[in-house]
Amino acid sequence: MPFFVAYHPEFIYDVPENHRFPMEKYAMLFQQLAYEELIDERNILTPDLSKLEDVSRVHTADYIAKLTNLTCTEREQRVSGFVHTKALIEREFRIVEATRMCAEAVRNGGIALNIAGGTHHAFSNRGEGFCLLNDQAVAAKWLLDKKIANRILIVDLDVHQGNGTAEIFRSNSQVFTLSMHGKSNYPLEKEVSDLDLEMENDTTDDVYLQVLRQNFATVINDFRPDFLFYQCGVDVLKTDKLGKLKLTQDGIRNRDLVVLSFAAENGIPLVCSMGGGYSEEIREIVNAHMHVFREGYKLFSDY
Repeated sequence: MPFFVAYHPEFIYDVPENHRFPMEKYAMLFQQLAYEELIDERNILTPDLSKLEDVSRVHTADYIAKLTNLTCTEREQRVSGFVHTKALIEREFRIVEATRMCAEAVRNGGIALNIAGGTHHAFSNRGEGFCLLNDQAVAAKWLLDKKIANRILIVDLDVHQGNGTAEIFRSNSQVFTLSMHGKSNYPLEKEVSDLDLEMENDTTDDVYLQVLRQNFATVINDFRPDFLFYQCGVDVLKTDKLGKLKLTQDGIRNRDLVVLSFAAENGIPLVCSMGGGYSEEIREIVNAHMHVFREGYKLFSDY
């Protein structure tokens, strides 16, 4: 089964120094993938900007117009986490297209990983938490509207609840949203996913993996998805400045394997978006993200 990686240099956005999200990780991930010879010209996806018609499957016309015309208020920009510029908005549209391209590339099976994305705090009508457009939601709705998939499971294992994704698919029975996140972490007021698994502060590998395996198996058996999206944020790592959980690098690798192994063994198409990671050392973040690429390559690559 194929293995694809989506990347574009414009994923690295020039933000103020006090911005907490380490944008440089995107380039470092791409460099590491090349160094380990996990990518070459055969399996790199280079996205253009997402089409308005695709974004409008999820986001309201009023909100899209505000973004593209740079007319969001100062408060709306502050809540989104960004000062809005033309370059930033184009970056967000490119990230969305990367995830949609990933979904299209593996429509018949395999794994595709967007080096960026996982913008799960973007609601249908607003941005929050450094997320302006919801890449996995747009790609999922594209698959449904094109009748490529019928039952989509979005597994969100970032330490922060996928509140925007939960809101977008609140009334859509074709999409099951599973969010496993820190109970006392952002956002303070959480949405209702189809399944929310709230972890206490200082949760370690053993407890985390036990809860994940048990609930993931139940959802798979009951919902029987034909397409998977995986938001694999690494802010659950014990070195993370914002996470409050205590997972190790090996814990994250085993977490990723829960999702990847099911998809590989059952021939279910899988699209991954990287999500958050805020450790002091950028190498900790890159190494944590690399687990899903390495294990995905082992399980899916037919090269």
